[in-house]
Parts: sequence; structure tokens; C-alpha cells
Amino acid sequence: MAGEIDARLEELGIELPQAAAAVANYVPYAITGNLVFVSGQVTIENGEFKYLGKVGGELSVEQGQAAARLCALNIIAQLKDACGGDLDRVQRIVKLGGFVNSTPDFTDQPKVINGASDLMVEVFGDKGRHARAAVSAGALPVGVAVEIDAVAEIA
Repeated sequence: MAGEIDARLEELGIELPQAAAAVANYVPYAITGNLVFVSGQVTIENGEFKYLGKVGGELSVEQGQAAARLCALNIIAQLKDACGGDLDRVQRIVKLGGFVNSTPDFTDQPKVINGASDLMVEVFGDKGRHARAAVSAGALPVGVAVEIDAVAEIA
């Protein structure tokens, strides 16, 4: 039987990607106590990097928001894996750390990371409201537009 969060994902028409494996000397997430620390998730979909380039340059704010949303989907996939497949164990999204590959004069990083923040609230309701950082990065791995890490509390 599908849980409440799985039902909400279905209602929203969202199919989670497969949780990505680590590509270097780290783990996709680490659990300590009742906290899950999710490593930075980038804009990968079906094994392909999406949204390459700088926001404020080749990419618009709206494309940056879509990139952030994709990162958030990858975070939720990691959380599902960390929770043994049961997203109802997520008690709260505590914090997101958003990095935006942007031009030096671009200052709308918070608008870009809203793409992830909005999805967390859509999926988890009030449990999805979180603290966050939204900062500029001169470059990100393989030229992706956004990378986001997360901290969540689980039961």
C-alpha cells in the first residue's frame, strides 16, 4: 500500500528518479541519529546531465528554477532510499543548501532555488518548509546550473 507521500507524488504526477550512486569518494547520504545528510545533487535525469551553463548567461531564471526542481527530485529519491522506501518517515526537511552556477552580475539565486523549495512544500506540506542558503558558484561539476544538498529529519 502506498504511503501518504507516495500518494501525493502520484497526485502531482511526479515519478522519482533512481537514487544516483556516488561518483567519487563520498556516500550519497549519511544518517546520524534521526538526521539524514544528503550529498549535493545535481541536474541529472536518466543518466544525462541537464541544464548546463550559467544562469544569467545561457540560462534564464525559469530554466534555473527547473534545474533546482530536478535537484530536489534527486534529493527526494535519496531520502526515499535512506528511509528504506518509506517517505512517510520524513519528519521534516530541515535545510537546503543551494549553489547556482551564475554569471558574476546575477543576483537572483534565491529565485532559482525556489524551484527546489517550492517542490519540497508541494510534496511534504508544512514538513517541507526549511531553512536554506542560496549562493552563487563560479562553476559547478560538469557545468551544471545548480547543485543542492539537504538535511532532513526522519523517524
